[in-house]
Amino acid sequence: QVQLVESGGGLEQAGGSLRLSCTASGRTFSSYHMGWFRQAPGKEREFVASISGRGALRSYADSVKGRFTISRDNAKNTVYLQMNSLKPEDTAVYSCAAAPKYVSGSSDVEYDFWGQGTQVTVSS
Repeated sequence: QVQLVESGGGLEQAGGSLRLSCTASGRTFSSYHMGWFRQAPGKEREFVASISGRGALRSYADSVKGRFTISRDNAKNTVYLQMNSLKPEDTAVYSCAAAPKYVSGSSDVEYDFWGQGTQVTVSS
């Protein structure tokens, strides 16, 4: 069982930056593929970014490529999402998720554990 807790959300102006953190319980964090997803009001949950267990492989949604960076610190059981050049359309609840094996695509079905989410609001 893995428990995930996100932090770092808040209100930011367009063009600003925020860094989200997701800290996991357990001793085998480095074996989990980690992902960030977001859900805006009235919309389906969508993939944002993911990173492999050792951090060698990263994937991004086209909508955030070049603006967001996913990283992880396995010694701290934490995965980060650095969000720069924020836009109002980035407003959503951001959740991290953990998958027990490498996930090659953007689907959320292979992620077994989810955090509660943290609200990100970007004003224009």
